[in-house]
Amino acid sequence: MSAGIERTAAIVIGTGLSGLAVASELQRRGVASIIVDGLDLLGAGHPANASSVQRCDAADAASLQERNEILRHLRNYAASHKLDVRTNIRALQLDHLDADGPTPRWAVRTPGGILLADHLVLTRCAHSQLRRMLSELGVSAGQTLTAAMHALGMYLVGVGELITPTPKEVLRQAKVVGQAISAKVYPEGFSSLVPGSYALAAPA
Repeated sequence: MSAGIERTAAIVIGTGLSGLAVASELQRRGVASIIVDGLDLLGAGHPANASSVQRCDAADAASLQERNEILRHLRNYAASHKLDVRTNIRALQLDHLDADGPTPRWAVRTPGGILLADHLVLTRCAHSQLRRMLSELGVSAGQTLTAAMHALGMYLVGVGELITPTPKEVLRQAKVVGQAISAKVYPEGFSSLVPGSYALAAPA
């Protein structure tokens, strides 16, 4: 196994609609990211693993055509703008590096090495798994969940507790997260979006 270490501004877990949407939004805002295929966190000893780690960005039949059209645009954008999409690489372990200063906040272990970043975007996970992860990071249920996650540099796109978000809602979430991360990467403001980029808006 290679023990390579790479650093980027943001790591996106998931190469489906949600992952490509937020990665494209980050690219438009000048924020580098690495997109990996998915998450295999719980490992041996957790027989419920396969069922609990679900594809949270899977669309229902009613929105499938819309989803596929948006996904096609996003894949074209990813290819033409050379997004770093690693389709066959999965995250094996997420470590929050509790340190200040230039040290990155997150280390994501993959079969090919370790990815370091200040920002982590999850697009595929079960809420039970997310709660367990946050509990291990010391985030209590009584805290405002979104604010607590953002303080850790962690964001969610396309993850619904009861229902899967619609494609339009996924794009809205991706834009909000892209803006939030960009504001931290460029606190003085980024001059302009990348020209010729795919606008993250669902077809009318």
